[in-house]
Amino acid sequence: MRAEWINPFLFSLANTFDTVLSCSIERGALKLRDGSNATHEVSGIIGLTGAVAGMVVLSLSRSLALKAASTMLMTELAEIDDEVIDAVGELTNMVAGAAKCDLGPYELSIGLPSVITGQDHRVRFPSEVTPIVAPYQSPWGPLTLEIGLAATADSKTASAAALSAR
Repeated sequence: MRAEWINPFLFSLANTFDTVLSCSIERGALKLRDGSNATHEVSGIIGLTGAVAGMVVLSLSRSLALKAASTMLMTELAEIDDEVIDAVGELTNMVAGAAKCDLGPYELSIGLPSVITGQDHRVRFPSEVTPIVAPYQSPWGPLTLEIGLAATADSKTASAAALSAR
């Protein structure tokens, strides 16, 4: 997977947390996903199609999901409920949407976000994709961003367009 595909998501995540939540996050070392990578309690998932295709997973600890949703909705939330699930879906959508803008030559379409909750849930990527895992820490708890994209038949055209746009 190329850095030009990953960096827009990393920048978008940091910017979204800073501007929407007024919460700074600190990224740990990037790594390839393996079988030992577990998600946090609440995960927003969004699919992308175009010259590259795959999905992005924003996984939040319970404490972070609750605080983020409380901040977005300007009310104190104490349980993972429909409001928290909707807020995590919206955060995932914001991160993917802003990254999509930076990946213009790839003509990406983003799907509707889905949210999975529960301890030790697993999100499976297509077998041909090895996702990049970006762990983060925040004052409200840990989070992880996983990006798994693969080139499609249109990717050579998009890559040439991206290079000529620079």
